[in-house]
Amino acid sequence: MADSPLTWWRRQSLRFRLTCAAAAVLALALAVSASVLLSVLSRTLIDGVDDSTRQQAQTVRVQADAGTLTTPIGAHDGTIVQVIDAKGQITDVTYGADRLVPLLGAQARAELLRTGEAAYLDGRPYAIPGPLRVVVISADHGVTVLAARPISEIQKSLGTAGRVLFVGTPLLIILLAAASWLIIGRTLRPIAALRRGAADITHTARSRRLPVPEARDEVHSLATTLNDMLARLEEAEQRQRALVSDAAHELRSPLASIRLQLEVALGHPQGQDWQETAEGVLEDAMRLSRLAEDLLALARLDERGGVPGRREPVQLDTVVRQTVERYGEARLTVCDPVLVTGDALDLSRVLTNLVDNAIRHASGKVEVALTADGVLTVTDDGPGIPPEDRERVFNRFTRLDSGRSRDEGGAGLGLAIVRETVRAHGGTVHLEDASPGLRAVVRLPPVR
Repeated sequence: MADSPLTWWRRQSLRFRLTCAAAAVLALALAVSASVLLSVLSRTLIDGVDDSTRQQAQTVRVQADAGTLTTPIGAHDGTIVQVIDAKGQITDVTYGADRLVPLLGAQARAELLRTGEAAYLDGRPYAIPGPLRVVVISADHGVTVLAARPISEIQKSLGTAGRVLFVGTPLLIILLAAASWLIIGRTLRPIAALRRGAADITHTARSRRLPVPEARDEVHSLATTLNDMLARLEEAEQRQRALVSDAAHELRSPLASIRLQLEVALGHPQGQDWQETAEGVLEDAMRLSRLAEDLLALARLDERGGVPGRREPVQLDTVVRQTVERYGEARLTVCDPVLVTGDALDLSRVLTNLVDNAIRHASGKVEVALTADGVLTVTDDGPGIPPEDRERVFNRFTRLDSGRSRDEGGAGLGLAIVRETVRAHGGTVHLEDASPGLRAVVRLPPVR
């Protein structure tokens, strides 16, 4: 089955389609321009003939009214003049004009006198080659002056101009189409370079970038945008590789511990305390479970691209009260009513991670506060974190050398989950000195 013209057109190259479109628009513009040019030229030349003929007729009329007409009437530019009396008889003519038959009948003369316009007349019946332009002017005593001028030279000039345009316009279209083909090709050359650069980027050359043209045009903006996208993809891939590597490293320790305990127990079953072995294996299994949950939470945050799982009204003070009630070590000092938009489960996980972290390192006091402007704080009286490390602890799998960051069973993902979740809800989180201890400050935009 043959392709339709529209399908064939869509399959052509962009350069071909742009060139054809430019040539078509140019052809239409030139055709309209040529038509307008010939029309205006014809109208201008005919108007010039009419003015000249009417001026000649006016001169003859003045002479007829004054009785100073000569025989024959003097004329120039080949103008034919007939003076017709009230009875319809020709009284005076220019040299070579018919003295017996008027160029126009009485009815036609009356119509031209009424309208004041000039008219076309075929001169062949009067032994005059080519068409004529005729004007009629009324004189005194019912005398009519009829003047006519041949326009065959004008028609020849218009025909010559038309032939020149008919031949020259296609040549001009072909010339401009070729120029458009070359210009469009040079314009699309940076895009071809982008295509070749993109084809060279493989999994073994991820750090390569697309060539950026020097011209500050749309192609330059496209290349810059694509390079920014490649940088983000490379960064995301590096983060993913680092996450997989860190996760594998964190999984290795509990798995090695479980394997060692089971191998020792199976190797010496008589002297083994199976209860103690089971408790050790369970502890490592719980550590694996927490790590899997944290990794799953981070994967969901990354998959959503920084957007909460739900966008619904959340009474944050209710979430805070319900979370703090599960901890006997934590005390709720301030809890003002606050309404935010987001996911209640994710926000509960944020507070849970912060309280767990505070309890793990507190000396004896953990305080939670929520103010009406959406500021949530969790304060402990533990050893704190040095100022230079307070930002670094939000990175994934980050552990400090101090005893505060060495969680029992923790993998360094809690604060990373907190920051990603808070950012997804349009808020911020940071750590500050509590003198003594550490204070985690979460700011969420309240619904006004």
